[in-house]
Amino acid sequence: MKIMLRRDARGLSVYVPRKDLEEPVIAQQHDALWGGWVKLKNGWVLELPVMDAQTQLPITVNARKLEGEGS
Repeated sequence: MKIMLRRDARGLSVYVPRKDLEEPVIAQQHDALWGGWVKLKNGWVLELPVMDAQTQLPITVNARKLEGEGS
């Protein structure tokens, strides 16, 4: 699914356009963000693509929703 990642004063958040959903990120697998998973406040866990650690935000990427909480 296409998602937009952005960072603002409140922290990192994910926007899912097809669901018109914006949720803050509450946990992430790696400090560098890319190539691991992020957990959203609503319980969704999304796997992010491998990208350079210096990738600028905001950015739209393809993410995969992992099974588990909130699926």
